[in-house]
Amino acid sequence: MRVTTTHQLYTARLPGGGAAVMDVRSGRGQWQHLNSTAALLWNQVIEGADLSKAANRLTATLAAQGAEEAVVRADLAALVSHLRALGLLDASPAPAPDPAPMHVREVLPAHTRLSLPDRAAGLLALATALFLLRCTPIRAAIAAARLVARLPLRPAAPERADQLFAAVRRARSAWPGRAACLEESLACSFAAALRGRAVTWVIGARTAPAGAHAWNETHGNQVIGQDPEDRIWPYAPALRVRHGRNK
Repeated sequence: MRVTTTHQLYTARLPGGGAAVMDVRSGRGQWQHLNSTAALLWNQVIEGADLSKAANRLTATLAAQGAEEAVVRADLAALVSHLRALGLLDASPAPAPDPAPMHVREVLPAHTRLSLPDRAAGLLALATALFLLRCTPIRAAIAAARLVARLPLRPAAPERADQLFAAVRRARSAWPGRAACLEESLACSFAAALRGRAVTWVIGARTAPAGAHAWNETHGNQVIGQDPEDRIWPYAPALRVRHGRNK
């Protein structure tokens, strides 16, 4: 069965005016980081603007700010050629979600007592997430997460989401291979659903240094399951799969 998603490109609006674009057309997805000037043009593209008109508007704006018009036009022409070579102008971009202030919750200690049903859910959910992310393109995992988000679930309170993520982390400790944030966060979404709860699955990026991350949110601005040593925040969301409304 062929699994697809509506959009193929997801954009994170980064601090400082830059952007990171996740292309999910193949494999585990590819990220492209854009500087602030490139992001100005890209933001108009994903909002549906005509590329030539957007380039002309940006040229006029930068020229009015003192930039040399001929240089701006040459730079933008090179940028458009680069975006076209990457295939980004031939794909379907999603609207960029707006970043919001987040409260980061640390993962529960490894010795936290967990119920047997939660541990079983964590084990099954991690196995499912590993299969999807290792054996199928990431767009299949996104489609599966969206299907789960349509189930009649109750939003998980932050403390409950902490327990479910801890159950996934407990299952990961028994996994002989590598399972990073992408696998854990997707598994947490599945584990929550198995227990009748919903958490949001988020994939995003940061700058300085450039990097990507995946995590879970609940109750709007509560980030679940972060390690104490992971102090570089915030990441900007590119894709949110939340219960009832995905974007």
